[in-house]
Amino acid sequence: MSAINTQTIFPFTAIVGQEEMKSALLLNAVDAGIGGVLIMGHRGTAKSTAVRSLAALLPPMAQQPLIAEVTLQGEKSEIPLYPTAKNDANAPQSVPIVDLPLSATEDRVVGTLDIEVALSQGKKAFEPGLLARAHGGFLYIDEVNLLEDHLVDLLLDVAASSINVVEREGLSVRHPAQFVLVGSGNPEEGDLRPQLLDRFGLYTQIVTIVDVRQRMEVVRRSEAFRERPGEFLREWQPRQAALREKITRAREILPSVEVPDSLLQRAVKLCVKLRIDGHRGEITLTRAARSHAALEGRKKVNSSDFRRVAEISLRHRLRRDPLEDIDSGEKIRDAMQGLFVG
Repeated sequence: MSAINTQTIFPFTAIVGQEEMKSALLLNAVDAGIGGVLIMGHRGTAKSTAVRSLAALLPPMAQQPLIAEVTLQGEKSEIPLYPTAKNDANAPQSVPIVDLPLSATEDRVVGTLDIEVALSQGKKAFEPGLLARAHGGFLYIDEVNLLEDHLVDLLLDVAASSINVVEREGLSVRHPAQFVLVGSGNPEEGDLRPQLLDRFGLYTQIVTIVDVRQRMEVVRRSEAFRERPGEFLREWQPRQAALREKITRAREILPSVEVPDSLLQRAVKLCVKLRIDGHRGEITLTRAARSHAALEGRKKVNSSDFRRVAEISLRHRLRRDPLEDIDSGEKIRDAMQGLFVG
């Protein structure tokens, strides 16, 4: 697990451009139930920087022990996986960000059970995995398109249920595992299977910035942070604090945000019009629109919210036609004509 030191993390608000990626991450920061985000794009486009920067920006979590429910030979008990030090029981802790390497085994991801020790000594022998460490934060997978499909499927299942279950020969361990799953990769190295793509909440496409002025600003900010990090962080602190407060407020009002039936109907019509299979499309689209409204400080979703999140919510769910040369974003924008107006 990465211990976040805010003195060494580039400020989220100082990242130049890449607005779509930043927006997708912020939407998930407000509502983890959106289902994470897949960031596909060129190398060196601030993908990992953005994830770490957002984790460092988020309000600290209340420090609580992570409790696992253990079932051994029919008997249930509870054990703390990460007990809190008594002296620091009320101390807040930074939002965790856990990197999942491509070489990770399933045991390292979900945790390891020692069935022999459990049965012979009656001990609840469980070594927590990366999912337990990511609880309450972010699980980040770089080059996710190169990760074995069965591991990606496992991660998506746990991310959707927020519960990790490990079972082996009569011994079962269940513990909370609520995290935002963020995957990144270069599409030139291959893409995820459509069945797995559909499981990610949002999908962002980022490219190398071509605007000369913006690229110059990337260099200036990068050098300023490298040469005088303390001064650079102080300069951006007001904007960081403002965004942190905005996220905190959005989380507070999110449960009260309403979606008018008329807009929900249009969201469903859009997915039908785009011939999107299943129902994840309209569910994610609606959740993302609610999150966007909350970030804007509103308790009622409007057409603008749907327009702002439609592409990142639906582009990876479109049926692929190898003979079609129209851009997925353009296809979604065309389908929205007349649906989300005003």
